[in-house]
Amino acid sequence: MKVSVSQENLARGISIVNRAVATRSTLPVLGHILLAAEGGRLKLAATNLEIGITHWCGAQVKTDGAITVPARQLADYVNALPPDIVEMDLNPKTQTLHLKCARYDANIKGVDASEFPIIPTIGDDNKIRIAPDTLKEMIGQTTFSAAQDDSRPVLTGVLAKFDKETVTFASADGFRLSVRSAVLDSKLAAPVSVIIPAKALADVARIVGDQDAPVEIAITENRSQVLFHLANTDLVSQLIDGNFPDFNQIIPKSHTTRTVMHTNDLQNAVKAASVFARESSNTVRLNVSSGNDMGGGRVVITAQSAETGDNVGEIDATVEGDPIEIAFNARFLADVLNVLNAPQVALETLGAASPGVIKPVGRDDFTHVIMPMHIGK
Repeated sequence: MKVSVSQENLARGISIVNRAVATRSTLPVLGHILLAAEGGRLKLAATNLEIGITHWCGAQVKTDGAITVPARQLADYVNALPPDIVEMDLNPKTQTLHLKCARYDANIKGVDASEFPIIPTIGDDNKIRIAPDTLKEMIGQTTFSAAQDDSRPVLTGVLAKFDKETVTFASADGFRLSVRSAVLDSKLAAPVSVIIPAKALADVARIVGDQDAPVEIAITENRSQVLFHLANTDLVSQLIDGNFPDFNQIIPKSHTTRTVMHTNDLQNAVKAASVFARESSNTVRLNVSSGNDMGGGRVVITAQSAETGDNVGEIDATVEGDPIEIAFNARFLADVLNVLNAPQVALETLGAASPGVIKPVGRDDFTHVIMPMHIGK
């Protein structure tokens, strides 16, 4: 293998595939990055057997070849190089990769590429196409609600339901639920539902960047893996086996109060209240009251701590229905407001002990359900 590549492209490629490098493994090669010069491009790949990432970057290939080298050593060294052309030359007898950049020279000992696991690639059949901006927003609006602990593995993933021309993502951790739907760029012959690890989807969102071409998604025939094909990168992930809860049963079908607020106003009020909520189970109270027959109203957001004090914030709102006082986890409330992507937010409530439903005003593709917290008298 003999190849020339810019330090910038090489460093970016390494940073992309590095997310799939195994940190602890009984197989040393899983801590390596595969470098392969083929077809006039340089391929970089890494896998921990749960997620595999392959990235291609433009390079001048003089001789084809492949080698795997320790990921951390390669990343640290390439990041330390000046922004110049990196010449890489493999000695196949000693499995040593020689790197030269400006006045820097290094030799990194590697492992034969034949020991690196094969990472599946996306085929030409049954591709699901979706706009990159839509996919990024869907991921951002659902992964934050997935469970962080492994006590219920299905909840650490995001349910993806593909049905003809639409896709729905749903995630829940027992305290909140996010559901986001969108239209696909391609039609499906048959519906399919899978549970994708939230961490894998988060990696996809980071890699998408500002590409314009649709993201292609494929699910293997045995439904054990999902593959994402992006502009210069492929990501393959193991799917989570199990039955996701019926999220439609969780979403309240009615409400007695609908409160519409400016998203920024509520964000700022919750942020201020969080300072005191930290020491009181992270509880913030929302006291909703209507103003007059014209639909005016206000929301008073409060938090108090026996140790540090209390605060009161007030914002204008359009209130339809009965007055209500309800409490939520401040962090959970902030999380959903951060991904709402709408100037106004609607909060639908049925009672202080019933879940609240948060929706962006002016669009019906995102629904968030958040459990209330107990209000002590």
